[in-house]
Amino acid sequence: VQLQASGGGLVQAGGSLRLSCAASGRTSGSYVMAWFRQAPGKEREFVAAIGRSGGSTYYNDSVKGRFTISRDNNKNTLYLQMNSLKPEDTAVYYCAADRGIILSSISNSRRYYYWGQGTLVTVSS
Repeated sequence: VQLQASGGGLVQAGGSLRLSCAASGRTSGSYVMAWFRQAPGKEREFVAAIGRSGGSTYYNDSVKGRFTISRDNNKNTLYLQMNSLKPEDTAVYYCAADRGIILSSISNSRRYYYWGQGTLVTVSS
């Protein structure tokens, strides 16, 4: 499967952005999908993940209550709604997918096989 992330941009602190990740092919909910981010000079960090049907979601504590992950399997698209953005949210955001990932590994970037190209989110103070 190929992933294409979009929706990044420049926003002021307190603002909102919605990221999208379009998946090619007929994924039909076969993959666990997730968002990771990487700030300059830092390691890639788990942001959020969602189960195959969209019924289960998981968040990094740093974004809980501000970000919402969702998916539309009919459109083969993953979303990340980001509200109350902070300067520390500035990073390149990547979407990822994997068919066989298990719950204990859901926040481990090394367990995801498919990756999008990343979209830059910059939050100004």
